[in-house]
Amino acid sequence: MLKVGLTGGIGAGKSEVSRLFVSYGAVLIDADRIAREVVEPGTPGLRAVVAEFGDGILTAEGALDRPALGAIVFNDPERLAALNAIVHPLVGARSAELEGLAGPGDVVVHDVPLLTENGLAPLYDLVVVVDASPETQLDRLVRFRGMTEPEARARMSAQATRAQRRAVADLVIDNDGPLEALEPQVRTVWEELRQRAADAS
Repeated sequence: MLKVGLTGGIGAGKSEVSRLFVSYGAVLIDADRIAREVVEPGTPGLRAVVAEFGDGILTAEGALDRPALGAIVFNDPERLAALNAIVHPLVGARSAELEGLAGPGDVVVHDVPLLTENGLAPLYDLVVVVDASPETQLDRLVRFRGMTEPEARARMSAQATRAQRRAVADLVIDNDGPLEALEPQVRTVWEELRQRAADAS
């Protein structure tokens, strides 16, 4: 089994690369999706978050009110650390569980948006970074996600820099160009990953 960490800045196109990897046969473990699952209604994770932050972070239906929680933790490093202390171990445990279901020759791709920021590169056999220039990221966030330019810049500046991401990369996929230029690159990287998985199994 080859454990691959996949990351990239917001708007770089990481989701599209994930989708392509899955279409080639990768086992995908999506940290963002797991982070949502572990705080769904009725989970120990949600109970722990409510115990820490109070009932005000719940919707009328009893689900997590993400904007309300975001308003508490966004500008408060201590409260964010308290939230991460609850959620990160749960995400880690579920990721390990899913990874355990993969076969010996599988390529397991962990899609981890904040891999660089959280110093997680050593957890993987290999790190793949989807890279795009800040100008490209900004353009995509404004055009495709409907953000204002200041919103997009704020989101980008809250993440690791392009240089920091590239510093932890074993392989870089350049996604500054059009979508059709991406697929051949991803396929080339996939062939290398598959070869490394075969060599390791």
